[in-house]
Amino acid sequence: MTRRPFTQQGTTLPYRQERVEVVIPVYNEEDALPKSISELCTYLTSYFPYRWSVLITDNASTDATLAVAEALAARHPNVSVLHLKEKGRGRALKAAWFASEADVVAYMDVDLSTNLWSFLPLVAPLATGHSDLAIGSRLLKGATVTRQWRRELISRCYNLLIKAMFGNGFSDAQCGFKAIKSSVAKELLPWVEDNEWFFDTELLLLAEERGYRISEVPVDWIEDLDTRVDIPSTALKDVKGLLRVRAQRLDRRLSKRRSRARDVATNQGRSGRSRHRSGASVQINEALAALLHGSQRELHSPRREDTKIGDTRGETLTNEGKDT
Repeated sequence: MTRRPFTQQGTTLPYRQERVEVVIPVYNEEDALPKSISELCTYLTSYFPYRWSVLITDNASTDATLAVAEALAARHPNVSVLHLKEKGRGRALKAAWFASEADVVAYMDVDLSTNLWSFLPLVAPLATGHSDLAIGSRLLKGATVTRQWRRELISRCYNLLIKAMFGNGFSDAQCGFKAIKSSVAKELLPWVEDNEWFFDTELLLLAEERGYRISEVPVDWIEDLDTRVDIPSTALKDVKGLLRVRAQRLDRRLSKRRSRARDVATNQGRSGRSRHRSGASVQINEALAALLHGSQRELHSPRREDTKIGDTRGETLTNEGKDT
């Protein structure tokens, strides 16, 4: 058995060089923010092997969230703050991920509903080059979930609807616990239209359609009863988003088919013109050959007549000499 030599895989870096940035989108979270950031920094310092940073992204909060975030950034050297004047989780992640210089970018909800022990298994497939995007799933075997039956039902129905419409391979579109290679994020984000809660689903569907590898991690997840999410309104917007993405995907497929049909027609037209030119060339060559043959005959015929005339004259002269 021949062993292949070890080579670096793609853009994968040694783990001490890999940089990971965790984005925490917040809106009016002045109370929850200090405890969550403290716990996150403690975990990352003690148990996370890669170089890391935390970015608190304030989505136009109307309370003291921005001031609290800035105080935390002053206290923790690896924490920074980005302030946006408009709301929207998708908008916050777009702004943060576009500006990031890290190799892997991630995000998690400020309430830390997902157990932090799942974060390293989430990031490792990206840092090692195995996957392009990773998501936490509350619906995989091995996940432990504590939440009200109404949210459980809505979540499962929503993910079943996605499966029915797109035949996707991932199981949980809306878990607020995701990571993506920065290079992949910057390729996909310009094509993601939604700036709110549907952002996650649209990003995943687009990544899967373009062939990026998505890994999933079963998580331990506990519902935050003090959520800022309006469930009915968000669910309605998500369904509208699914219909939009489905229509756009069908339009792209039809455009590709029309493009292929045009290419086939163009190639057939070129082939027909080529055969026509070939036929015309054969006819021209045959005409030239006939003309050349006729010219040669015309050139040879006068010479034979001259010879005959010369021969006749010679015979006449000979006869005259004999008579003389």
